[in-house]
Amino acid sequence: MIVCAGGNEHFHFAKNIGIGMVQSAINLSELCIKDKPNKIIFIGTAGLYKEGQIFEIFESKNATNIEISMLDKKSFMPVPQEVFNDVSQETFINSSNFITINKASAYKLFELGAYAENMEFYSVLSVAKKFNIPAKGIFVATNFCNANAHEDFLQNHSLAKDILCEYVESKGMI
Repeated sequence: MIVCAGGNEHFHFAKNIGIGMVQSAINLSELCIKDKPNKIIFIGTAGLYKEGQIFEIFESKNATNIEISMLDKKSFMPVPQEVFNDVSQETFINSSNFITINKASAYKLFELGAYAENMEFYSVLSVAKKFNIPAKGIFVATNFCNANAHEDFLQNHSLAKDILCEYVESKGMI
């Protein structure tokens, strides 16, 4: 089953699960109960923390939920905050209900090992783990996480979606 966030990031061949970690977790759980998929592929866009290229495609089976306030020791999380399904694959995505616009914070997240951020991916892997369903994400980079993140995302979003569609089609997934 191929899923995506929805909203302005929908694809005709994917089921929309909602934007952010809460909506995506609830809606994907409902889909897992109803459709009983044997595999979940989440597709979407991502912001790069430090390295990489705009419109680069990358895949991951690993995600974390590191909040920016944790970087400055202003908070802690008393529950597990990572889902790693493939330790041989170093690319992992950080998720939260925010978009990082502070370059220094983005670099700190990169130094912790996160390559990019996507709002929904941590919840997708968490739900997949709960239902014991293999899952991965396929992402296209739209921006770097800096002061121009939102403007760059808006400028690059349409082409990024086209590139992602071509990639998924070239892999025979649709």
